[in-house]
Amino acid sequence: MGIVWVVAALTLPALIQNTQKELEAGLKKGASEIAQALNMYQAEHGEPITSYIEYHNLKSEIIKYFNIIEDCGFGKIDSNTACIKNYLDTDKNSTTYKNFNGSGSINLNLFDDGQFVLSDGSLVLMENFTPETVYISIDVNGYSKRPNRLGQDLFMFQLDNQGKLISMGAEGTTYYSSNDAYCSKTSTSDMNGAGCTYKALSDPSFWKNLP
Repeated sequence: MGIVWVVAALTLPALIQNTQKELEAGLKKGASEIAQALNMYQAEHGEPITSYIEYHNLKSEIIKYFNIIEDCGFGKIDSNTACIKNYLDTDKNSTTYKNFNGSGSINLNLFDDGQFVLSDGSLVLMENFTPETVYISIDVNGYSKRPNRLGQDLFMFQLDNQGKLISMGAEGTTYYSSNDAYCSKTSTSDMNGAGCTYKALSDPSFWKNLP
């Protein structure tokens, strides 16, 4: 038994590090694919998609610029291995996704206006409910794989009124906080993790200090 514990102690840190590297690479790849899709739309139409796009129109406008394997609509009636369940307005708390530190479930209101699965298994989710509040999020390793935490494998981006894709948590985005309130190891907020995208892409130490 002692040998087992020694082996586990030696291999577990390496496994964790590999997982973190995979998530980091997945985020960079996903961010690039989303930005590329928006650029392709602009090239075809002569103008960018902005935060003024009409209610629920975002998904139908950009889905063809992605290589997808499944169109999830606005969510499946019953969740499957790839798509998030279509929650009723009275039942928006996720049973699968947690906030950044795992202290509580997240609210799916900001992820329920269209979703589809990419060829690598990652899941793109949209919030396109009101003008000037347009978010594009990605679960970089898919709905069926852990950790299923906001800010660890589920990341948010914001589309501004000029058509620029901004990492959530950057100054000027909805979930920017000067004291990292939305990317905190201690906060129990259901939106804790929403502001981690910017740090995950810009701070090399982020991935070494996940909760």
